[in-house]
Amino acid sequence: MSSSSTALRELQRDLENKANDLSKLQKDIAKNHQVRKKYTIQLGENELVLKELDLLKEDANVYKLIGPVLVKQDLAEANANVRKRIEYISAELKRLDGSLQDLEEKQHSKREAILKVQQRIQSHQAGKAKA
Repeated sequence: MSSSSTALRELQRDLENKANDLSKLQKDIAKNHQVRKKYTIQLGENELVLKELDLLKEDANVYKLIGPVLVKQDLAEANANVRKRIEYISAELKRLDGSLQDLEEKQHSKREAILKVQQRIQSHQAGKAKA
């Protein structure tokens, strides 16, 4: 009987560890969503800036805010900077998507592992109840 309760304790400890791992994965997924949301907003803002820059004439004055100072900037340079930023943000979003997919797969397999341990605990307890 004591080996049976020891096995049950081991299963419960295993279940607890897996549940903690699942909780960490869920926090990572939430963090990923948060960062992704921030980048998506930045992407939208930068695309809007690019549209505005495209509306300007070649000789238009463009200023860039650096700290508390507005500094005059060449239109072509401003355009190139915004395009580069859009490229970078898009790459980061793609990377985050891959990371999210990986985290979700890990979460799914962790849930399946938890279910298996729960089933083993239940069958273990059912066997103990019959005895």
